Amino acid sequence: MMVATTGVRGEGAGIRMLPTRRLAVDLTALFVVLMTVLAGFWTSFSGPSFLLPTVGGTAVGLAIAAVSAWRRWSILVVTGLTVGAYFVMGSALAVPALALWGFIPTLQSLTALALAPVVAWKQMLTTVTPLSGADGQFLVPFMLALVAAVIAGSLSLRLRRAEWALIPVVALLCMVIAMGSPQPWMPVVQGVLIAVVAVAWPALRRLWNPDNAAVSADAGDPLRATRMRMRRMVTAGVVLVIAGGAGAAAGAWAEPDQARHVLRDTVIPPFVVREYASPLQSFRGYLKDHREDTLFTISGLPDDTRIRLGVMDGYNGVVYNVAAGGLGTSGAFTPLRSTLNDGAEGREVSVDIVVDDYAGVWMPHVGLPSQITFDGERAETLRREAFFNDVTGMPVTTAGLSKGDTYRVAAVVPDVPSDEKLAEAEFGNIRMPKQEGVPDDIARLASETVADAKTPIEQVRALETYLAEGGFFSHGLEGEVISRAGHGAERILTLLGGDQMIGDDEQYAVTMALLAREVGIPARVVMGFYPDDDREMSDPLTIRGDDVHAWVEVNFAGFGWVEFNPTPSEDKLPNDQTTKPKADPKPQVLQPPPPPQEPVDLPPTLPDERESEDETENPFAYLGLILVVAISLMALIALLLSPFIIIGAWKAARRRKRRLAERSADRISGAWDEITDRATDYGVRFSQGATRTEEAVTVTESFAEETMGQKIAVLAQRADADVFGPSDPSPEQIDEYWAQADDVVNGFAQSTTLGGRLRARLSLRSLTADSAVSRGWKNIRVAATARAKHDANTKEPESR
Repeated sequence: MMVATTGVRGEGAGIRMLPTRRLAVDLTALFVVLMTVLAGFWTSFSGPSFLLPTVGGTAVGLAIAAVSAWRRWSILVVTGLTVGAYFVMGSALAVPALALWGFIPTLQSLTALALAPVVAWKQMLTTVTPLSGADGQFLVPFMLALVAAVIAGSLSLRLRRAEWALIPVVALLCMVIAMGSPQPWMPVVQGVLIAVVAVAWPALRRLWNPDNAAVSADAGDPLRATRMRMRRMVTAGVVLVIAGGAGAAAGAWAEPDQARHVLRDTVIPPFVVREYASPLQSFRGYLKDHREDTLFTISGLPDDTRIRLGVMDGYNGVVYNVAAGGLGTSGAFTPLRSTLNDGAEGREVSVDIVVDDYAGVWMPHVGLPSQITFDGERAETLRREAFFNDVTGMPVTTAGLSKGDTYRVAAVVPDVPSDEKLAEAEFGNIRMPKQEGVPDDIARLASETVADAKTPIEQVRALETYLAEGGFFSHGLEGEVISRAGHGAERILTLLGGDQMIGDDEQYAVTMALLAREVGIPARVVMGFYPDDDREMSDPLTIRGDDVHAWVEVNFAGFGWVEFNPTPSEDKLPNDQTTKPKADPKPQVLQPPPPPQEPVDLPPTLPDERESEDETENPFAYLGLILVVAISLMALIALLLSPFIIIGAWKAARRRKRRLAERSADRISGAWDEITDRATDYGVRFSQGATRTEEAVTVTESFAEETMGQKIAVLAQRADADVFGPSDPSPEQIDEYWAQADDVVNGFAQSTTLGGRLRARLSLRSLTADSAVSRGWKNIRVAATARAKHDANTKEPESR
């Protein structure tokens, strides 16, 4: 069975027939090798969720390539089909959440697809793995699969050698590796499978080719031909097995655990958290200025669950904050996605938070968030400006929360292990940032406190007990014992060096974390909210400034971060109301001079980004989005029209050169050349060395129109007469001849379809017909044809 792949009218034209089984093997091989390459996204998505857009994009792309090769459509038609399939199928395969019923295109899905070629790459690279299709991360795999399948399929089905189709495959492999995750074993597997297909596929094509020279030579001995085929296949298989095994062994020998470098590692996080004040600096401000104010309400909060606001693990002697650093630190924030804390274990909870008097970039949340969704008028703004840190599980929004904002947090709350379960547990192997500005006496005190502890949990309990039972509680507000705010090195030394330890959660949590870190315990400070034990619980629960707290978390291997409370009970008040810090500190402690009072009593000043409720909606609010969509569409249209523009300009420059030639005879011959060049673009093939009269006959037979044939024959005779005549034609005669030549060219267009006109407009045949490469290929074809005829004539007498 044969499949027609092209049809060309005119003398010498024929229909290229492609065997069905070769078509099948080409498409199958390309599908296998493309899916092998795209399988590199498995580690990025942590599972097979990406298969639907990649399988669909690959299948659609190969179908476009097959139909286009069969109908012999031009590159413009193929491009148009690809763009159309991208928008039609992309809604169902890449952004089903934005499509109606999951597959019907909508304005939102089409807008996302239009912006994807510009913004999807950045979104994918600035989001840490695992990626999620719910965040629109299927757009890049779908685009790559569709485009690579169209290009590879077109090269395979239109060219004699299948190896050309491997060029886009290798380019796709490089892109998948660069945009994937740093897993060193995946490219080894991909490379071996691609090598198998790259060797077996062209060999199978040549084996099935009826013009195969080796098979033709043994046509009289089918048994010998079969043995040669089997020998080739076995040899190729052995070579592939040896090469694949050697490659895999070499990869395993050369540092198999070393992660490769990918583009995601070089992308600078778009949110610099150190530009914002530490949440802990506003601790006393909530108590002083918002003690009875409603900060926010929370619905669905389980019992004994704390609301977290900030997690800090870096200290510089002045403030406890998130650590400065790149990926893998508490200071690295990436855009919010729908797959947060994948694989976390514990109770699944869902809470709704409605913001009242709270304002800031730090988002109140519970446990380990798995998904955060916004609601209300500013939902889209908050979502676009939201970021997340995977180390601490802390979300922020640079737009800043304000009154009326609403969002839902789906989270996992880890179970709190008992001391019995932690008795045999070691501290977690956690990379912690280096502490700076810690007084030397802190290390001595920490060593003395944990000296008698035998297990890790006993060491932590010793530090917790030393502070909780040896200290006294005071916020330092009106009517309370003096207790300065802040947690710098001087304030911590005052706490430990006074006649009595007096402070609140801010000082005790920081002190315990500093003591723990000095003896190698992985500890961090957490600030958040929870009501006191005597507070009546309700749903929704109103959170006031008086509910602010800070505590310490320590990491244990196999259990994660465990909460500890070093703050004394609020009813444990100092014995002496006039107690002051000790004036004569221990000689080994270097007492720094008291710094100026830090403005930590008030919450950090942030720009008020809230809009007045009385303001009317800005009619130009969506102007930026409209401009981006318009620019994207204009760029897409320019890309589609670029073949027309480039090839049209090339042909126009050639026509101008002919029209303005110095010799009158050259202008006449140039007009005739315009006719033959246009006919060549429409598929007419002229014999080499043919006269103008013979060329006129070829054109007439190709287009089969009697009126056009008579006009072309007259123009051929006039051209010969004017070029070889005794006198040069006048300018009026030249203009008339060019006008008649243009009428003939316009007749070519009217006698064919729109698709034929587009193919002729983009055709390069007339531009390359007289090139050295074209003449060389013609000579090769003529020599090959003559050799084939000679061999046939030689074998015929022998057979007789």
